[in-house]
Amino acid sequence: MSDIIKLLPDSVANQIAAGEVIQRPASAVKELLENAVDAGATAIDLFVKEAGKTLIQVIDNGCGMSAMDARMSFERHATSKIRKADDLFAIRTMGFRGEALASIAAIAQVEMKSKPVGEELGTCLIVEGSEVKSQEPCPCKPGTSIAVKNLFFNVPARRNFLKSNTVETRHIIEEFTRVALVNPKIAFSMTHNEKPVFRLPKSAQKARIVSIFGNIYNERLFPVEQKASRIDINGFIVKPEFARKTRGEQYFFVNGRFIKHPYLHHAVENAFADLLPANTYASYFINIGIDPADIDINIHPTKTEVNFQDARYVYAVLQSAVKQSIGKHNLTPVIDFDKDPAIDAMFVNPSGEIKQPEITINPDYNPFAGSSSQQGGSTYQPPAPKGDKNWEKFFQSSDNTGKDASQLTVEHKEDETNKIDDNKFFQVRNRYILTNVRSGLMLIDQQKAHERILYEQFLYSLENKQAVSQQQLFPVTLQFPPVDAEIIRSLKEPLTLSGFTFDVIGNNGFVFQGIPEGMKESELEGVLEKIIESEKKKTGNLNADINTALAKSLAARMAVKPGTVLTSPEMASIFDSLFACAVPEVAPDGSNIVAIVPLSELEKYLKEKGK
Repeated sequence: MSDIIKLLPDSVANQIAAGEVIQRPASAVKELLENAVDAGATAIDLFVKEAGKTLIQVIDNGCGMSAMDARMSFERHATSKIRKADDLFAIRTMGFRGEALASIAAIAQVEMKSKPVGEELGTCLIVEGSEVKSQEPCPCKPGTSIAVKNLFFNVPARRNFLKSNTVETRHIIEEFTRVALVNPKIAFSMTHNEKPVFRLPKSAQKARIVSIFGNIYNERLFPVEQKASRIDINGFIVKPEFARKTRGEQYFFVNGRFIKHPYLHHAVENAFADLLPANTYASYFINIGIDPADIDINIHPTKTEVNFQDARYVYAVLQSAVKQSIGKHNLTPVIDFDKDPAIDAMFVNPSGEIKQPEITINPDYNPFAGSSSQQGGSTYQPPAPKGDKNWEKFFQSSDNTGKDASQLTVEHKEDETNKIDDNKFFQVRNRYILTNVRSGLMLIDQQKAHERILYEQFLYSLENKQAVSQQQLFPVTLQFPPVDAEIIRSLKEPLTLSGFTFDVIGNNGFVFQGIPEGMKESELEGVLEKIIESEKKKTGNLNADINTALAKSLAARMAVKPGTVLTSPEMASIFDSLFACAVPEVAPDGSNIVAIVPLSELEKYLKEKGK
């Protein structure tokens, strides 16, 4: 029997390693930026073309490499950081495995120029698919320039799995942001398709955050600082009132390295308990300094995960640090006992007489008569129904009640005009609409019903380019984090088709002159954040997916909410518009909108209660 186990060629082994380390262009950007930081650079420039698929180039003014070091840097497991296994537990640099350049060179065409400080000539090395094509002396500036061209050129299957340029650019911006945030003493720049994206001078930590995320963060940040026996925590938290509706600015850094750690995130969330508005997330930029011997960073190929020797201790110190910052800067609501006499005087009766408060009661008031909209300030606007009513289509699908379509017919269906004046609608807990059907009672979730109505209207407008925009008397200016701003820019066409009209200002700013008809100006930022969140979760790249996600996001944000008091005409309008929809029984998120309680069940319930 012949031997069947063989050693893999280095080129194949490097391609396999590349599959773990270099998953997309952003992965190569991360590795090259971290290498530049490790080289002691004070200025790092990133150039990208076609979302990194054509070119990724990083130029630094670091220590540079000799001709031998430049050649060795492309060998697997060649590193200047480790000499023995124990060194793994004293790592304070970014790269240390010696896999990055070898992995990149295995799946791209790489040109490196590097020169140590004080040398007259540098070296130029060209590697393609792990094969060294040439190496020769060349004139160049001190430091290192690495150009990665045609990523995945020899692995077409991997290249085909890359997302759209918009998505890949978003990931590159995120990796750039992570490295730039934690290294404020280094000047960074990023250029995409020859257009500047970032120009970040050397600065303090807070100034670096502001320069990346915008001037609005200048007044939103409060410092966090805590020193303990084995840990040092510093950074900034964002005031609770500016919490985002999407998981945006949440950055942990351990010894200068960005990490993801749900357990530590929970510590911050707990510190913010009862301070955040509903359905919002805390934002933070927190650095954790700890003895390298107390952590293990060698547990993930991209080194974004770490194990702490005593995670509970880190949790406790972190939570204490955030709580201390919240208390010190008065971020919690407090009762001010230092009253202003001028304000008190406004409530003093000059005559000195104190009168008992009086309550006026209207004896003729009937809570069950007339409109109820005065009680809750309804914000619902009845939509205009489109298309034919889908009564029979829906009721034929309602076989869960055990009744046929004729038994489930709505009482006013006999009127061919489909008017609902004869049908009574009641609101249950300001959340459900209740009405009669021949077989019992129909219960409609008012929010989900309105979402379905709006969803189909927005989708129709997007697909047929018939959106209506309401122009703002005063344009609204909004600023988003870099990654979110890239999403808004990429969605300019579908957003315009849905009724938004806006201009881009700077890198992350937008001026909105118009918004979709029916939307309130106060809802604008929340709707956009919902769209951004939906786009981040999306996996496909088809325009239809964009339209669907956009329609869902707009509908979810603009639909009438539980607790809104509806008048009888408003409930009737929702009822008619819902059954004019193509799919009246299912909400855009797939949940049920309508339930029918059969008469037999009601009778059964009454009999059981009477026993």
